[in-house]
Amino acid sequence: MGGSGGDAHRRGGCRLRRRLSPRSALGDTGAGSWPACSPHRAGLHGYADPRPARVAPRPGGRRSAPVGAGPAGGGDRRGGQYHPLYAVLRHHRQGGAGLSGVSRTKTLYTCRECGASFPKWAGQCADCGAWNTLEEGVAVAQKKALAPRFAGYAGDAAAAIRSLAEVEPGHTRRSATGLPELDRVLGGGLVQGSVVLIGGDPGIGKSTLLIQALASLSEQMPALYVSGEESAEQIGMRARRLDLPAEKLRLLTETCVEHTLALAVKERPAVMVMDSIQTFYSEQLQSAPGSVAQVRESAAQLVRFAKQTGTSLFLVGHVTKEGALAGPRVLEHMVDTVLYFEGEAGSQIRLVRAIKNRFGAVNELGVFAMTDKGLREVSNPSAIFLSRHQQEVAGSAILVTREGTRPLLVEVQALVDQSPLGNPRRVALGLEQNRLAMLLAVLHRHGGIGMFDQDVFLNVVGGVRVTETAADLPVLLSVLSSFRDRPLPQGLAAFGEVGLAGEIRPVPSGEDRVREAAKHGFSRILLPEANRPRKAVKGIEVVPVRRLSEALDILGQ
Repeated sequence: MGGSGGDAHRRGGCRLRRRLSPRSALGDTGAGSWPACSPHRAGLHGYADPRPARVAPRPGGRRSAPVGAGPAGGGDRRGGQYHPLYAVLRHHRQGGAGLSGVSRTKTLYTCRECGASFPKWAGQCADCGAWNTLEEGVAVAQKKALAPRFAGYAGDAAAAIRSLAEVEPGHTRRSATGLPELDRVLGGGLVQGSVVLIGGDPGIGKSTLLIQALASLSEQMPALYVSGEESAEQIGMRARRLDLPAEKLRLLTETCVEHTLALAVKERPAVMVMDSIQTFYSEQLQSAPGSVAQVRESAAQLVRFAKQTGTSLFLVGHVTKEGALAGPRVLEHMVDTVLYFEGEAGSQIRLVRAIKNRFGAVNELGVFAMTDKGLREVSNPSAIFLSRHQQEVAGSAILVTREGTRPLLVEVQALVDQSPLGNPRRVALGLEQNRLAMLLAVLHRHGGIGMFDQDVFLNVVGGVRVTETAADLPVLLSVLSSFRDRPLPQGLAAFGEVGLAGEIRPVPSGEDRVREAAKHGFSRILLPEANRPRKAVKGIEVVPVRRLSEALDILGQ
């Protein structure tokens, strides 16, 4: 096992590497997965087996060729009696990696909701409790991290404990995006160093909205648009079609996060758009772009960059078939603001709603109209959602709702008809269907009006989704109007929560709702007793009620 053996070892290659096939008795380990042994590196590994070859008996008393005999032991190197398992054992005895160095493919199951990983599949994720969300994947060795993966978002400086009184409150700098409705949803403008995640259905107008905002911001500060989905030519065509000022807007088409951040450090933009987060990947991971691990790691690097450099960042996110943001749930926890872009099919109205906002009100609503020149803000959305009928119609009621800090007037329409089915239908668009069923039960119990054999259809005009309980009273008024085929008095608006005991409960911002109704020419408003304004509002009559029966009596007059 001297130098000659080492020379032969280098010329012919390690016998363990040469003799073992990828699909050996040890399993499918793959080519190139055998680590180099110390004798291999030192050039001292010979071909001869120092141990005498064992002879295995064959059935019938015949003796076979030596098992495990290599080329020096009489075995045929190209096939026959050379056993790969014995070669691994001998390789281990001679100082090589042996069995412990065999690289095995490790399977992990990752939850697509929270990103948690488990060695075995289970029907329910043990971390977030979601069912049927574990997806099979291969765990491979990661490359050396270019930056600490577990570093804080605020910076890499050493952590220091301070008193809260020692912390100087910084001035929150906001920049106007050029779209007043978007500024309203963001809480008054784009905050420096904030990370905004915006999601919506394909083709709803997310890229159009952001390129319009970025083109306006580029006149005030350096701006960079990074696209992982569209080519530079496509983005240029859209900018020319929308007549956007594109001289100062910088553009990059890239999908690698590390390359993007390296270029961003040189460019030093004040605001960036990443379109979309599902197309970007990190070189630190081997999984495909769009996977749970890639989305989580890419977002973490981008958020860290934004916080350390003070760059305002927009992230575009895909949505699932159910309408929720795709990717792990931790993505929504990382960012400062989460916006949803909504719109009815075939309608020009687009709604931007704030689901999470660290710098403004939650559930704030921005209204846009899609035109051939892009998105245009709607300054008076109540005028769009209200349909002025030429004559009074049954089943229509006006609701004064509140989206964020803005009071809004929307029309609630109901249709009640005889059901041909044994189980009448309850269909609600823009309102929770279970709440409609509950309100119909309250109407029967405390109003004496049953609809057991009636189909009830409810729709909120304009595609607005109403989630607050202030819609309870207008919903029952519209249902009762359609059931009796009697229109409500003209110029009447209403709001109020209906309890299970038949009481009319107050809702927030009652006085602002009354002023909004008076502003649009309504002469009468039905509201809870506790929401009666302290001072009379000019031009509108306030009708307070305590019970559902009182509201029905007033309408019957």
